[in-house]
Amino acid sequence: MPFLDWVNKNQAKETTREVPYHLLKQESVHGDASGANADNLLIQGDNLLALKALIPFYAGRVKCIFIDPPYNTQSAFEHYDDKLEHSQWLSMMYPRLVLLRELLAADGTIWVSLDDNEAHYIKVMMDEIFGRQCFVANLIWEKADSPRNSARQFSSDHDHIFVFSRTPDWQPSKLPRTEESNSIYTNPDNDERGPWIPGDPYANKPYSKGLFSITGPSGRVFTAPPGRYWRVSEEKLRDLDTDGRVWWGPKGEARPSIKRYLSEVSDLVPRTLWRKEQAGSNRTSKNEMRALFPAEASFGTPKPEALVKRALQIATSAGDLVMDSFLGSGTTAAVAHKMGRPYIGIEMGEHARTHCLPRLQKVIDGEQGGASKAVEWQGGGGFRFCTLGEPAFDTDGRISAEVKFATLAAYVWHFETGEPGQQMFDTPMLGVHNGTAYYLLYNGILGDRRPAGGNVLTHAVLQAINEVFPHDGPKVVYGEMSRLGASRLGAEGITFKQIPYDVKMR
Repeated sequence: MPFLDWVNKNQAKETTREVPYHLLKQESVHGDASGANADNLLIQGDNLLALKALIPFYAGRVKCIFIDPPYNTQSAFEHYDDKLEHSQWLSMMYPRLVLLRELLAADGTIWVSLDDNEAHYIKVMMDEIFGRQCFVANLIWEKADSPRNSARQFSSDHDHIFVFSRTPDWQPSKLPRTEESNSIYTNPDNDERGPWIPGDPYANKPYSKGLFSITGPSGRVFTAPPGRYWRVSEEKLRDLDTDGRVWWGPKGEARPSIKRYLSEVSDLVPRTLWRKEQAGSNRTSKNEMRALFPAEASFGTPKPEALVKRALQIATSAGDLVMDSFLGSGTTAAVAHKMGRPYIGIEMGEHARTHCLPRLQKVIDGEQGGASKAVEWQGGGGFRFCTLGEPAFDTDGRISAEVKFATLAAYVWHFETGEPGQQMFDTPMLGVHNGTAYYLLYNGILGDRRPAGGNVLTHAVLQAINEVFPHDGPKVVYGEMSRLGASRLGAEGITFKQIPYDVKMR
């Protein structure tokens, strides 16, 4: 498989491993951010740092990632520096895509919206990161309502949306039928089964019983054209005709067509061409932003809510976690909120506060713009607004005093097992994975609240662990120090790892 190369690619690959872990600092709570809304997060900060901070808690949990990164159009936008040199843009995207892949669920997908400036480069990059076998589709979104006559060569009417899955066997959900898709069904013969369309009776592939002649009501004889074959056997075709499921034309002289009834067809398989009538356009999104923020200049490049709604209909169900690490004006989070999908939105710029936060508050209040009527949104729910806090480790590798037990426990659990830390970390025993139990002695978790209390593996601490949190099998214990000899550790089946030196991060 060919690979994309650019200046400083090796440094971009190293960046993924060198990103420091930061803590998330909760700034405010809006609406009801408990229960089903507990995962709803709006994070202001560098998305590379934010993604790394989220991995111990959300690795493998995100069902759909929809991102609209800067297009690198060599233009200046009010809210973005979208004028990155090509190799810099690629170096910016590579480590972020690697971390996003780690957050993606096994049955999840990532959707990346771009124009022609970088779209075809990102396709090759994502082939490398996600695997060519996980490429799903290149969607063409009709973003323009009318031609731009000032264009130097061609007026650009579309953007690309590349869809990749985490595993090759992903299957999309079908889309509900619309009045437009149903309008092609008619009922010229007043069939009691309702509207229908004529189906082609012929097939291109050879069929053992597909060569015969049949006589229609007018006496005309029909055979399959050269190189084609009847789709069904002669017996089956006659049975369908007897049942009124074959159409011979208004005078009984046309070739037989097998009826396909509207009542018997399923929802629609997603297609790769998304018209503005189905998914909105740039004009649609700008009008949505003007309605939300009438006193401000329109956000530079928002996406219409109908576009994101369509993606989430295909890629998620209610309750599935959605992420957008280039949140922009907040469209993905707003639509996910309205559709009952928990979400994590990350935005570095100040418009995380000036646009995203008030927009999501309007959603809670029940605003009726965008996709609201289509999804019957009436308001409610909530989210937490967070910023990036201190690094979890200082330059010497020591753990920050701001790191609480549950946070470090999630890091340790993820490093050892590769699983996200979703359980309640409120005891020294973090859990059992593949027969091994993991323990953490930190911040006096055994009850002594002095900083160093209970953090050393002594005979008394081991006795307490065995009595209160027993495990008949291998154990891994993290602590500041062990006062047990190698023979005792071996006898107990314990592998001891020292804090902070053995606390590594994926």
